[in-house]
Amino acid sequence: MNLALWIVAGVLGAVMLFGGVTKLVVPKEKLAAAPAGGWTGDASAGFVKTLGTLEILAAVGIVLPAVVDVAPVMVPVTAVCWVLLMVGAMTTHLRRHERMAVVANVVYLAMAVFVAWGRFGPESFTG
Repeated sequence: MNLALWIVAGVLGAVMLFGGVTKLVVPKEKLAAAPAGGWTGDASAGFVKTLGTLEILAAVGIVLPAVVDVAPVMVPVTAVCWVLLMVGAMTTHLRRHERMAVVANVVYLAMAVFVAWGRFGPESFTG
């Protein structure tokens, strides 16, 4: 179980890092033209960059605290925050009728729920 939690957290961290860096370095107009990126056309550039920064911080928070054993409770806390972000993302994509993006969001949400449950519960770092 511990190995599965590490793997899922690592994959989520990679997804978060990729999404965050993309939002920070790719121009908003190019993001808006990408599949499931149309929402960025309705958002300010500052919002997109802020979201990218938060995603990079989440990538760090989902793995690093446990790796360095400093405040490892931040791992499940970050996972819960990611769940909330995915709920918002799903709402946005549903309103825009972007069904495939919603499917991806559901997968990421389920992964984050698994990490939060596992790290708050049976495979807690405090136990």
